[in-house]
Amino acid sequence: MPTPERTSLDEIVGAAREILEADGLARLTMQAVAERVGVRAPSLYKRVRNREALIQLVASASVDDLGARLGAVVRTGDPRADLASLARAFRAFAHARPAAYRLIMAWSPEVVVAVDVERLAQASAPMLEVSAQLAGPGNALEAARLVTAWGNGFINMELAGAFKLGGDVEEAFEYGIERLARALAL
Repeated sequence: MPTPERTSLDEIVGAAREILEADGLARLTMQAVAERVGVRAPSLYKRVRNREALIQLVASASVDDLGARLGAVVRTGDPRADLASLARAFRAFAHARPAAYRLIMAWSPEVVVAVDVERLAQASAPMLEVSAQLAGPGNALEAARLVTAWGNGFINMELAGAFKLGGDVEEAFEYGIERLARALAL
């Protein structure tokens, strides 16, 4: 097995993120990560204090990933269209990485996630900017929270398979975003 120097923190976090998505939070263990990166579990403790610290690193990396996806959204200059694009990117992240999404967006008695406020602010910046354009700078935070809360509720229901009354879920998402954008506009 490689020595710890051959296993970087990025590799450890990457392996942990893969395990989270494939096997769930319960199976995200130091032993599973060690096996994935090719070292013995005690070697991981030279880089990561414990499982809780590993989960925090995974949560932080997931917030960074979400922030990068939101930051990559091409802005049109039309805040309503930009809000819709950001909401779609938020939803796409949840579909691509549902376990990571749940880790950073849902409260769980199993684990308390505490991501650095500056990291959260950076990830949230695109939504706050568009919210300020729609609702005004004084209401940007409240508007961004409204959109995020609605999106989170919609996405959690969608991921849980809770939309059972028929209809087009994609159309419902677009309808919701369009209505929110209209309601927020000055």
